[in-house]
Amino acid sequence: MATEKKTWRLPVPRSLLGRMLFLTLLVVLLAQALSSVIWLSQLRATQMEGLVTSARSLAYSMAASVSYFRSLPVAYRPLVLDQLRSMGGTRFVVSLNDRPLEMAVLEPTPRKQAVLSAVGEVLREHLGNEPRISAMFVRPEDLRIFNSGLKLDELPRSWAHYALSLEPVNPPVLVTQIELAPGEWLYIASLLPEPYTTLEDQNLPAQQVWFIVLTSGFLLLFIGLLVHWQSRPLKRLARAAREMSLGTVVEPVVEGGGSEVVEVSRAFNAMRERISRYLSERSQLFSAISHDLRTPITRLRLRVELLEDESVQAKFSRDLDELELLVKGALQCVKDTDIHENIEPVDLNHVLHWLIEPYLSPNGNGRVTREGEAASVYLGKPLALKRCMGNLIDNALKYGDRAHLYVEDDAEAFVLHVEDEGPGVPEQRLEQVFEPHFRLAGKQQQGYGLGLGIARNIAHSHGGEVSLQNLREGGLRVTLRLPRIND
Repeated sequence: MATEKKTWRLPVPRSLLGRMLFLTLLVVLLAQALSSVIWLSQLRATQMEGLVTSARSLAYSMAASVSYFRSLPVAYRPLVLDQLRSMGGTRFVVSLNDRPLEMAVLEPTPRKQAVLSAVGEVLREHLGNEPRISAMFVRPEDLRIFNSGLKLDELPRSWAHYALSLEPVNPPVLVTQIELAPGEWLYIASLLPEPYTTLEDQNLPAQQVWFIVLTSGFLLLFIGLLVHWQSRPLKRLARAAREMSLGTVVEPVVEGGGSEVVEVSRAFNAMRERISRYLSERSQLFSAISHDLRTPITRLRLRVELLEDESVQAKFSRDLDELELLVKGALQCVKDTDIHENIEPVDLNHVLHWLIEPYLSPNGNGRVTREGEAASVYLGKPLALKRCMGNLIDNALKYGDRAHLYVEDDAEAFVLHVEDEGPGVPEQRLEQVFEPHFRLAGKQQQGYGLGLGIARNIAHSHGGEVSLQNLREGGLRVTLRLPRIND
């Protein structure tokens, strides 16, 4: 069985404030990262230049020491070394060996290679190409100084520790061995001066990291306050639009915020006035139609009764019944979808129990079953919601004999599935059944064909939706979804 590949998506906040802070954080981090990379590359270039300069200065001192020892008679060289060791505090650790000492060399890095190249270049410049020269970096614990292979810790502290110890850094030691004569090698061990002792590429200093964190934090704080201040009029506008969609009386939105938000609020207020005027005029119009049509229909029925020809009388009566059915259907459609109620908490569990109680039986074989419950109350119009869910249940009982209710509820939406055991609806007619007075062929039960349309209109007024789906095992599933909108 093939498995679907899950694609990873960057989680993006849904609110304007969250998205603004998210994008600002990305821009700040990108800008700080770019500036830090440039600054760090410049810092490393400057440090490399200073490191090479320090290495060349150190090599000049080594060349001077080599020249000094060369000028001494061979017998005096050990005496001078003893005097240097007894004094202590010298920049180098110097010894004379009969062969070059073998030690574990550190892994090469660009900085180490630059130092060794600078030291070798200066020494060759001053000493010529004749003497053999060996330069390398060694860890202090691998350092050997005399032919006997003595370690650094085995020597008197005045001999070497002052020059080669830098606790707790423990930096690498530059070891240079130069052949003065056959069987006589001058050994020089030294540390590079500060701040190049570690010879490692420096990362961002802690102060720079804290600077990035603090500046990003303050920037996000101020942008968050700004967006929150500017989004308050939008929240008021959204709340007013939601209340107006539910049919409540909405006061004009206070105009505030930026110029663009002010224009939107002004346009919304104008739209609110036009819609309110239209609804009022429509209500008056249908009230007048209801009053005006009932009188002539009644008058025509009386006149039909006076007709002598029964066939003509039956035709007129049939036409009047059809006319009255259309008028009642139109008036019912307007009445059921234009419910003027206040928004209040509705116990949907109580509403569902009230609707299905007549169809329940003590032995559990009733025409209606129910699974699941609403987690909390829902803010809406009580009578409208009762009529919406009642129409769905009645439709299932009328065309499918039985109704099976399944409730799903969470923080985002309340969902009610109503399944029946009927023949279902042809796929091409799934949307057409919501149209007023539409009825499938062969389904001639009493009614106006308005139940599903009224239910969908009520769901739309609450920001929800009613959808249909044919079940594989037969029957129709009607799904009512009512979103839980947080203020």
